[in-house]
Amino acid sequence: MSLPTQPSDNGTGPGRLSGRVALVTGGASGIGAACAGRLAEEGAVVVVADLDEIGANRVAEEIATAGGDALPRRIDVTDPDSVARVVSEAAGLDGGLRIAVNSAGINGPLAPLDRLAPDDFDAVMRVNLHGVFHAMRCELPAMADSGGVIVNIASIAAHSGFTGHAAYAAAKQGVLALTRTAAREYAGQGVRVLSVSPGLVDTPMAAALPPGAADGLLASVPLRRPARAAEVAALVAFLASDDAAYLTGSDHVIDGGYLAK
Repeated sequence: MSLPTQPSDNGTGPGRLSGRVALVTGGASGIGAACAGRLAEEGAVVVVADLDEIGANRVAEEIATAGGDALPRRIDVTDPDSVARVVSEAAGLDGGLRIAVNSAGINGPLAPLDRLAPDDFDAVMRVNLHGVFHAMRCELPAMADSGGVIVNIASIAAHSGFTGHAAYAAAKQGVLALTRTAAREYAGQGVRVLSVSPGLVDTPMAAALPPGAADGLLASVPLRRPARAAEVAALVAFLASDDAAYLTGSDHVIDGGYLAK
């Protein structure tokens, strides 16, 4: 399949990621949208994939307006067939799939573990953990011939307990395990697999938390502010680039110092 246009330099030279095809799940908003924009800015052709089709189209249009190349696609990361279709399409673009950012995620209801409904726990696991599994299961073989980089979005919830976040934390800890395992399994085929664990980030997902839910977290951040999604995206772009060629299997915390205690 041909690309819509050649990757543009956006006035900053060819970019670290020039000519590479990148797939971003959860690309319609928040960290995913910021990653899609940053990867495009650095020269990648980005497939913006999300269950929110309108949002994916909006982000792709914003990238095009800025001079980049993007294709919006609807994806349901809980549906293996939906994931396989989108990954196959991305892999069929000129140059093949070289970068994947698995960012799709939900908060789910917040409740103490003994009051967490099994259906709510399962819903979070289906999106935040099973969704990463479904994506990686397709992305890894698509990259095995030419090499590539997968960056999974985890969370500091995988490193530190947070009241009411049992399902979210369990899923994100699972993402770390998937990342480490795949990194070992596919290193010999030129595929690097990494994770990023953000702390509190100024995104619509964070804004949707109940009032006061993040107050204690923010008070414990030495930098005294949430991260900007663009700051997380900058880290992801570095990890996806050749500048990080010796990194695989590692988790990269971006939390304003929260865990430094």
